Amino acid sequence: MTKYKLVAYTNSVEGKDDAFNAWYDYQHIRDVCAIPGILSAERMTCVGEGPHRYMTIYEIQTDDIDGVMAELGQRAGTEAMPITDALDETTAAAMVWRPMA
Repeated sequence: MTKYKLVAYTNSVEGKDDAFNAWYDYQHIRDVCAIPGILSAERMTCVGEGPHRYMTIYEIQTDDIDGVMAELGQRAGTEAMPITDALDETTAAAMVWRPMA
């Protein structure tokens, strides 16, 4: 099986930082890690200035990264993975990474 990293860059809506972080830490990470192949997550916050305040690195191990990402997309915004209005969806970005060797 191949190991991957899913790196998600996010911001909260102005004035909703506490609600965003509570949702992310206690709801969203649990929902994402319930997808088969997604093993763990680590959240980080930016030390300086940049376009994103938060970054989450998800550890994935699978032979079917397209299937894992499709499942993530299918669950997003459903009862299995609700999205909070405290997330600034206009600035959110995510990329999948794999080892070079």
